[in-house]
Amino acid sequence: MLGPYPLDSIITGDARQLAQAIPDASVDLIFTDPVYDRIEDYRWLAETAARVLKPDGALLVWQATRLMSQTMKAMEPPLNYVWTLHMQKYGPCYPGKTGICVITHCYWFDVSGTSKTLIKIADWIGAAQGGRIDNDHRWSKPIKPYIAWLNAFTDRTAIILDPFTGGGTVPAVCKILERRYLAFEIDPATANKARARVADTLPLLDGPDNTGFHLTAPPTLWDA
Repeated sequence: MLGPYPLDSIITGDARQLAQAIPDASVDLIFTDPVYDRIEDYRWLAETAARVLKPDGALLVWQATRLMSQTMKAMEPPLNYVWTLHMQKYGPCYPGKTGICVITHCYWFDVSGTSKTLIKIADWIGAAQGGRIDNDHRWSKPIKPYIAWLNAFTDRTAIILDPFTGGGTVPAVCKILERRYLAFEIDPATANKARARVADTLPLLDGPDNTGFHLTAPPTLWDA
């Protein structure tokens, strides 16, 4: 359990209300994908993360480049910006798109400034066409970066929170990697689809090897 919620479950409801029952300093990683234009959601996310993350925990959150400045202002403080992770998507990722679609940014924050000393990770991930778990959620992303980054940031003792789970990518990848999770989704129909997706997902027989993940940015930028 995480507060009143059973782990490995997708709860239907408004994350702002549901998250109030999550105990302080109880979550190892928040990995989520809010609606980009709703900057207030990012502000709320930062305030919630500052409360529920463990001292060495981290937040990974997707956001569009055009909204980076607004997002940083909304989230710093109470969080500390650590680094930007990138996913370069190929193929017809979204309807009507062909070729290299876009480079999408995933921003890494933490509470205490200590998470960066614990992680070595590939901060550029290429995601080819067909790189999704079967899922018809409009804004779902390929699972390759989720597998790489969830595996790098957590072990099997970790608890992962996804307040805006949408099509259920984070819960599905948590099941693949045998991680414990809690996810929220406000739309009942979307939540049901996400649960069905997780039910149809199988764990890996052998976990991915983490030794190949490394920080690709120059140390001077990393230290900054």
